[in-house]
Amino acid sequence: MPTMNITNFPPLSYAGTEAINTLCTNLTFSGDNIKRIMITSCHASEGKSMISMNVMRTMASLGKKVVLVDGDLRRSMIVQHYGIKFDSENAMGLTHLLAGMAREEEVLYATNIPGASMVPVAKTVSSSLSLLNSNKLENMLNLLAQYFDYVIVDAPPIGALIDAAQIARYCDGTLIVVSYNMIRKQELVDAQHQLEATGCPILGTVINQAQFDSYMSRKYYYKSYYSHYDTYYNKSDSSSSSKHGSKRGKASGKDE
Repeated sequence: MPTMNITNFPPLSYAGTEAINTLCTNLTFSGDNIKRIMITSCHASEGKSMISMNVMRTMASLGKKVVLVDGDLRRSMIVQHYGIKFDSENAMGLTHLLAGMAREEEVLYATNIPGASMVPVAKTVSSSLSLLNSNKLENMLNLLAQYFDYVIVDAPPIGALIDAAQIARYCDGTLIVVSYNMIRKQELVDAQHQLEATGCPILGTVINQAQFDSYMSRKYYYKSYYSHYDTYYNKSDSSSSSKHGSKRGKASGKDE
């Protein structure tokens, strides 16, 4: 299997990390039959590729075997944004496979993230519908689903290109990434109708670029946890003192 290194993986904030953890946990509750998951958006620059990459990394950290398929044949930004370095100068990807120029094993790359693999685009094209309309994409996704726990497909925006609807036909479920306060209701409804026409269930919507005070949340959970911690041990101390004459001290609230 060829290899690639992801050299630039921007860290998430505390709130972002918790949100991705929650998303991945919810995906594991979707059922064993939900393995091929397409991630799309209504417009470009809503963060679908960022969500896709972080879902891949988090699923791998949870012990899952996961592969990310870069399905944005016209405008893929993953290789550039994440500093992906191939072990060969003549790297092949999804475009080569769909054009009949490569086999599945030649476009599936092991990454430097344990448990995570990728199928990159490698070469973008101006007209991709004829490539996506062949049975090669369906065959590849079916094959990957046999060897991986999850197949994540980073698709083009559903509101801009027909490509995502074509890819959705071969997937078990779809996530729609929506930028907070940037999308009109009708645009989201149109995307929903287009996806429903493919027969691919919509698993949910991911709200991206929303402001969240992660520091205050940490402070809230810290206070809540240690308030309960102190109350529990204060009651235990009172009971212990009355029965055994013990003088066990009050919990300090410090994590030791």
